[in-house]
Amino acid sequence: MKLSESVVRLSACVVFAGLLLGAGLPHAMIGPGEWEIGKTASGRGERACLQDPAVLMQWEHRAKQCRRSLLTSSLDQAEVQYACGNGEFGTSRVRVLTPRSLKVNTQGIADGLPFDYVIHARRIGDCPIQ
Repeated sequence: MKLSESVVRLSACVVFAGLLLGAGLPHAMIGPGEWEIGKTASGRGERACLQDPAVLMQWEHRAKQCRRSLLTSSLDQAEVQYACGNGEFGTSRVRVLTPRSLKVNTQGIADGLPFDYVIHARRIGDCPIQ
């Protein structure tokens, strides 16, 4: 494995640890940040100022308080299950593409109906000053 690949994998591991545990995030992902979230990796998506990037793992339930459990993890991906109460829940498979870019496969139940989709999220900078 080349040194550059090792650095990318180590960065990915730090990103996951931070997303799952809320600590140890790379400087680019510490605290609030502006993210672009969309259905494709190349297209423009919705922009959101996120106080906690871990909400990307429960995007369908982003406005709710949910409990998360780590099911599996490796250097560049993890599977998380979460429950939000009132029969709402989900499972997300998160893959770090770069230290600022994630792919999230998510499925579950929201408002009594099933959902199943993929989102791509890219940190684009700090939140705009209001």
